[in-house]
Amino acid sequence: MDKDAHKYRMVCTLSFGDIYGQIIIWLIVIFISLATTLALWSSTRQIYAFATVALVLVLTLPFLLFAFVTTLFNHLEFLPVDEGQTQASLRASRKPAEVGN
Repeated sequence: MDKDAHKYRMVCTLSFGDIYGQIIIWLIVIFISLATTLALWSSTRQIYAFATVALVLVLTLPFLLFAFVTTLFNHLEFLPVDEGQTQASLRASRKPAEVGN
């Protein structure tokens, strides 16, 4: 039963360019919400300004988290490890992180 069991190595191929667009879009949303807050800011509408920022943050953070996590999961690879490979050879075969792709 154990003869068919294989060991796997997890490799993450995620680079900054994969999430760069998501970060830019979220920053645009935050700046628009801050602009809305400044537009609503007056002595009688301060609660609306704070509610606007809170609503935008509460609604966008789950989507941002979902986008990051699914992007990360899409860049995880599980590679089978040969029987003859040792831990030292696995460490030697790892590639260092590269800047830009």
